[in-house]
Amino acid sequence: MGQVKKEFENFNWIDLENPKMSELSELVRPHGISLHLLEDTLQIGHLPKIEKVGEFNFLILRAYSAKDEDIASEISELTNKIGFFFNDKMMITIHQKQFGFLNSIEGHFEDTESLILKIAERMLDTYEGPADWLSEQMDRFEQDIFLNHSKKFSVEALYYDKAKARACKKLMLLTQMVLNQIPVKPKNQTQVQDLKETVASLILQFDDFLDEANSLLNIHLASNSQKTNDVMKLLTIFSAFFLPLTFIVGVYGMNFEFMPELNWELGYFFTWGIMVGISILIFIWFKRKNII
Repeated sequence: MGQVKKEFENFNWIDLENPKMSELSELVRPHGISLHLLEDTLQIGHLPKIEKVGEFNFLILRAYSAKDEDIASEISELTNKIGFFFNDKMMITIHQKQFGFLNSIEGHFEDTESLILKIAERMLDTYEGPADWLSEQMDRFEQDIFLNHSKKFSVEALYYDKAKARACKKLMLLTQMVLNQIPVKPKNQTQVQDLKETVASLILQFDDFLDEANSLLNIHLASNSQKTNDVMKLLTIFSAFFLPLTFIVGVYGMNFEFMPELNWELGYFFTWGIMVGISILIFIWFKRKNII
């Protein structure tokens, strides 16, 4: 278990990294925090929330921790959480993954609210990179579709990127709800509003990606359908040309002894003339119907 304790003028901050349940219970039990809430901080997939428990407020936020190229679609695979227990005199943060931005937070904080909002700001910053990367991915997908690089286009890659965007959008919506409920003093309202604007911007970015991804997938499917239709059209044209010709060839290929045209001197050339004439008529009909 990694433990860091920082003392500020008006409160103390205890940061716990990957604690065991027994160690966690011994540490926080004197502060009157329930075992049920401690278990929440150790659950992998717990979503953002805030609630009042006795003298403490309990808050969970999630930061993006996966790499851009990771093949992942679940919230627990893409992000990791930080649990906050705080009141006016103390703040305890509990997390299983190491977050570098926690160690880099320095400066003077008058109260726990301002420190929490600063940590929340750093956590939201972790979503900026994935949002920009998804935007670049969409540009590449569009190039593959519209520049006829269809062999490079991967529906599987688009699926996983959509899953990442959906998960991030869901987390931003829940974070937005938490920010609307978090109790702050009037002097910290400006900082909260900045966080709300950041969350709203991220929601729009992920939402735009999802809309564009759905449109691109529809275009890809329509393009494949058009190619199939073109192939079927070509086969239909060939069939229209060769069906009557095949019929004529079939008739004169029958092995009957008494057929009128078999002994006709010009029968061969006459048959060829009929077949060429039929082909010309079919061609003219297709031209008038703008089929070819």
